[in-house]
Amino acid sequence: MKYPDVESGLKDEVPWSDSLTAYDKEHFTTYMRFLDASADDASYEEMAQVILGINPAEEPQRARRAARSHLDRANWMMKTGCKELFA
Repeated sequence: MKYPDVESGLKDEVPWSDSLTAYDKEHFTTYMRFLDASADDASYEEMAQVILGINPAEEPQRARRAARSHLDRANWMMKTGCKELFA
């Protein structure tokens, strides 16, 4: 099933760096969706399905890993990365 609100080009694992990456800039909206979902106490499985378009019933480990990776990076963006983004 294809989810209409899923951004194209999303990876299962966020490319990690100590500074902003092209991936971060390209998927800033996705990060904000993760932060919003987390604030609403959404599960990793729900975030993976709705935001990333990964079916957690079919791929539970991939769904959890991908959601966790994006949420971790979204939190990094809010604490560190945004300083670079708006500098």
